[in-house]
Amino acid sequence: MRHDAGPEQGRTDLRGDCAQCFGLCCVALPFTASADFAVTKDAGKPCRNLDADFRCGIHTRLRQEGFPGCTVYDCFGAGQRVSQITFGGRDWRQEPESAREMFAVFPVVRQLHELLWYLTEALTLESARPVHAEVRRVLDETERLTRQSPEALGGLDVAAHRQVVNTLLLRTSELARAGVRRKKKDRRGADLIGARLKGADLRGVSLRGAYLIAADLSGADLRFADLIGADLRDADLSGADLTDCIFLTQPQLNAARGDAATRLPGTLTRPAHWAA
Repeated sequence: MRHDAGPEQGRTDLRGDCAQCFGLCCVALPFTASADFAVTKDAGKPCRNLDADFRCGIHTRLRQEGFPGCTVYDCFGAGQRVSQITFGGRDWRQEPESAREMFAVFPVVRQLHELLWYLTEALTLESARPVHAEVRRVLDETERLTRQSPEALGGLDVAAHRQVVNTLLLRTSELARAGVRRKKKDRRGADLIGARLKGADLRGVSLRGAYLIAADLSGADLRFADLIGADLRDADLSGADLTDCIFLTQPQLNAARGDAATRLPGTLTRPAHWAA
């Protein structure tokens, strides 16, 4: 059961706002020519499609132009945080001396914002109330870390902090799923690539970090399944019920396939490329 506070509370700043960002994901991050990207680009080099106003010149045609990887990515609001708060609205084109540091800080803040998304969701799970006080404490600490100077962020041990958060999220998941299945089912890290799971009852199953690439999950019941870190690339979610699944993110949905019958959590949106 979800908490009465509502799933949207506290997530406004955890959604990407490209209008307030200096195109950081289009510059700071590298990508390699593949099925996801039409060309190879080094970290710190602007994408050839980035316009002078920091907007993508082919935003409405990314998939047709060979850049489906861009439609999957989500910065969880880190782009505008780094652009407008960490660097005070000073962009890397006007102040090129800040570019290297800005590009190094962006991936760090992106990881912190992803953790903030998970922690915020943990507070909506009524059955996880026994750990809510600890979740709030860690959420406040994570938020504090995002407010640090560029120098401090550059030297932050994100992996160590992520481990602290992951331990807490695992406990949250166990509490949230405890009343769903009599017998706990753990498929953490399972190789389910191409698995035939059409119509499967996966309620309350832990699929943390599972490989569900190209799996057939059409019509599956995934309510209260833990999907944190699950690889859903090209997974078929047509008609699946994801309404109360735990720790699902927009990038995971964007990487999957679905349709109008796919039931989603209220915090996420139906990807534009899904079948009508």
